[in-house]
Amino acid sequence: MDFSFTEDQDTLRELTRKILGDLATPERIGAIEKSEEWFDRELWAELGKANLLGVGLPETQGGSGWGFFEVCLLLQEQGRAVAPLPLHGTLIAALAIARFGSDAQRERWLPGVAAGDVVFGVALEDEGGDDLRRPVVRATSGEDAVRLSGVKIHAESVAWADRILVTATDDAGQTGAYLVDPRGDGVSLERQQGTHYAPVWWVTLEGAPADLLDGADVGWIADRAVAGLCAIQLGVSERALEMTSSYGREREQFDRPIGSFQAFHQRAADAYVQTEAIRLSVWQAASRLDREEDPGDAVPVAKFWSAEGGQFVGYAAQHLHGGIGMDVDYPLHRYYMWAKHLELSLGSANRALAHLGAAAAR
Repeated sequence: MDFSFTEDQDTLRELTRKILGDLATPERIGAIEKSEEWFDRELWAELGKANLLGVGLPETQGGSGWGFFEVCLLLQEQGRAVAPLPLHGTLIAALAIARFGSDAQRERWLPGVAAGDVVFGVALEDEGGDDLRRPVVRATSGEDAVRLSGVKIHAESVAWADRILVTATDDAGQTGAYLVDPRGDGVSLERQQGTHYAPVWWVTLEGAPADLLDGADVGWIADRAVAGLCAIQLGVSERALEMTSSYGREREQFDRPIGSFQAFHQRAADAYVQTEAIRLSVWQAASRLDREEDPGDAVPVAKFWSAEGGQFVGYAAQHLHGGIGMDVDYPLHRYYMWAKHLELSLGSANRALAHLGAAAAR
């Protein structure tokens, strides 16, 4: 299949890369990593001004009217820059609202997302459950509202969010998606440190009131959440490989560039093959989801390669850099840390492989 980008898609990618390149410098990222917030609000505002945050949203709600494929292009560029932004959670939740929300929900939230005024978190993983399509959190209809009870783990962006997108199962066994106020009654947040320095949260819900996205398909949301993380991993891997190639040309040992040694060639070539496997599988999954087709096994295949290949590339890049790869004043270490975080987010490589094995056995 031909995954060549259109002229408009190339323009979108170049604009995003320009903004992130100008603002998400290693020095700026380092300062933000040390802050309590881990959120570059100035960079977020610039993306909003350029209408990049609304790339996958309808034009009637202030967006650009494009689709999930273009959202993945944006996420890929975040991975290349390792930019400290709540981009994944906000865009996935906004896509769910655009697809399943009522007119009132879309009007309330989506123009603010496109403008950079609204941030969303996502909470899809359950304590005690590893299948994103079968959430453990319970939804119970009360007199005044639907209320959620349970624990979500490794939730993104929730402390900065206007609302959290939470998946749950109701008393009839039907799964659904809900918007929850992170500062509302019955919600408590426990901050933890992610491998990539970003905070993640455990979200405990004790009868928390929730706003239902009527008819929401949890599988639809889960597929896009996983594929979006894979797109970030693609950006992380390809940029780490570019940095390694450049370093191999510049660093000399025994009066010759280290990139001229056969051992360097072999390790870098293996990392290149892994990166291309990530690329092919990511765009295969993204294109099917963009066309609203049944993705089949495309998403777990992308997840497997992003997890397996991403950690391989991250480790190989650090190995080929030698001691400087361990220096936290040198930017490469961030790519290794992001690759490890993304490897395990929303399911490991083994989990994706088990899914593929079970599907093949049917």
